[in-house]
Amino acid sequence: MNNNLLWQPSGTYKKGSRMYEFLSIIAEKYDLPDNEFSTVHRWSSENTAEFWSEIWDFCGINSSKIYDQVIDDPGKMPGAKWFTGSKLNFAENLLSRNDDHKALIFWGETSVRRELTYAQLYEEVRRVAAGFRKVGVKKGDRVAAFMPNMPETIIGMLAASSVGAIWSSTSPDFGIKGVLDRFTQIEPKVIFAADGYFYKGKVFDSQEKLKGILHDLPSIEKTILVNYTGNADAENMPNAVLYEDFARPTEEELIFEPLPFDHPLYIMYSSGTTGLPKSIVHSAGGTLIQHLKELVLHNNLQSDQTIFYFTTCGWMMWNWFVSSLAVGATLVLYDGNPFYPGPEALLQMADELGITLFGTSAKYIASLEAAGVKPKEISGFPSLKVIASTGSPLTKESFEYVYRDWKTDVQLSSIAGGTDIVSCFVLGNPTLPVYLEEIQCKGLGMDVDCFDDMGNSLVGGQGELVCKKPFPSMPVYFWNDEDGKKYHDAYFDEYPGIWHHGDFIEITENDGIIMLGRSDATLNPQGVRIGTAEIYTVVENMSEIEDSVVIGKKEEGDELVVLFVKLAQGVELDDELIKKIARNIRTNCSPRHVPAIIRQVPDVPYTINGKKVEVAVKKIVHGQEVKNKDALANPECLDFYIGILD
Repeated sequence: MNNNLLWQPSGTYKKGSRMYEFLSIIAEKYDLPDNEFSTVHRWSSENTAEFWSEIWDFCGINSSKIYDQVIDDPGKMPGAKWFTGSKLNFAENLLSRNDDHKALIFWGETSVRRELTYAQLYEEVRRVAAGFRKVGVKKGDRVAAFMPNMPETIIGMLAASSVGAIWSSTSPDFGIKGVLDRFTQIEPKVIFAADGYFYKGKVFDSQEKLKGILHDLPSIEKTILVNYTGNADAENMPNAVLYEDFARPTEEELIFEPLPFDHPLYIMYSSGTTGLPKSIVHSAGGTLIQHLKELVLHNNLQSDQTIFYFTTCGWMMWNWFVSSLAVGATLVLYDGNPFYPGPEALLQMADELGITLFGTSAKYIASLEAAGVKPKEISGFPSLKVIASTGSPLTKESFEYVYRDWKTDVQLSSIAGGTDIVSCFVLGNPTLPVYLEEIQCKGLGMDVDCFDDMGNSLVGGQGELVCKKPFPSMPVYFWNDEDGKKYHDAYFDEYPGIWHHGDFIEITENDGIIMLGRSDATLNPQGVRIGTAEIYTVVENMSEIEDSVVIGKKEEGDELVVLFVKLAQGVELDDELIKKIARNIRTNCSPRHVPAIIRQVPDVPYTINGKKVEVAVKKIVHGQEVKNKDALANPECLDFYIGILD
């Protein structure tokens, strides 16, 4: 038995999954030797058109006109055209269920509880769409949101996509400059904004910040103000109307504009910590078919189940999560601090609401363990089938923690992809086992590989995550990139004709994937590339260390590994602790991983979406400017790194 095996699906769980059903259909229809996932995955990578056609049928894509051709050139990347001739509407697919089944359950910390059925959701979208048409929003216009994760945000998105407008959202914890860096590029006509939000039991007013945004965003013709905290003041806001006045009762029917498969749906943004954020445009059809594949097959989500993902509206997991409406499931929205009023808050919510898929970040799971929380002491979580984690690599300790202290019979679905593809390259699978530290599998239809610097495939080695065939959720283009140069340089400069994602990975003998950190943060001491995640796994398992960030510092033709540690309260970085850190890293990794320099810091920089920002620290250490600090949750901590190694 493999000592790293943590979970094996039961025969009932495996054979009762939609994934198993799909694998069996494909194996029989295309005369494959068996219905094993590896066999069907290989077929899906080699038969692009047939595979995505089967996904269209299996997931029940609703279209007003069927496609003439699945893909014009399966060898062309970028630039392949998908499902040409088809006409569909994203909102229509998400609102195909129009009954009394719960669509949305909203929890806003401890103060707000609301529910909407699918019929009520449809009615709200109908009213807002009528409001859009009344103020002249039409196909191709941009609708922006500066909103918490609440029902009105989803309603606004669905109404916008019903008329063919393009949706783009940020969360209200972004600074004015961070919002303007994004929205001034795309010139939205309308903006949705809440009057404020709740965090750790406190009310934060967003309206002064909103006025600052509107002052420098002249394209906005109408502001729709949502009265969330009870302080909305539309009269003193330029061109503003309260949400309830905008979404007044009307006899106007909800019209779903029939649009091409590649019609723009979302504009999303890169983190923007090293320059102006890239404005990434995703298509309605590509987003829909990829999300359905991942939700229905890889996560086994079904219409009688309840899904939760802890996310803000500025993170792509919000867009991914919202597509669960197309499955007919119940979505649980949470806005606020996940540890308020205590670290068990979301766990108690998951138990009370019978959540089937609990989605969160790797940092949240690590923080639960650090807080001493043992979820199994709260509940046995009888409804919980999948725990999904993303945002950063999930450590070995977090894998062990979930199965030891949370639930033994659960599919721990570590997933990775990103804003660039609004979906996943690698993710979970209800028919496969879970091994320590490994993401279960490559996504169906995703020809993922691990390349060395010369473009050779690596087996058992560490290298770059690439995708060798096109897939429908590739960006259709970048905004304001007429010649496509920014798009090409972002993904295809390293390996021509092959998507280079910028993640450092290892593909294991189980065909699982270990994430080793971002490529631009990988270390290169003595010419050997090292993933930062390997060091974090060791260091952040030490009780003396609360957090850490590791970078490479260029020096005399080599690169020194530099480790910055945020220590637990009352702990000091003395010689004894430095030796202990070095010893643990040498024992668990290798001598090359041992930092040449270890320094204590008061805090570690993170993006608003909870991603550690090694690149910002590296720039400061090398005397370079960090642009767009508004993309960070704690930009003030960067000041400490200035001159720290001088």
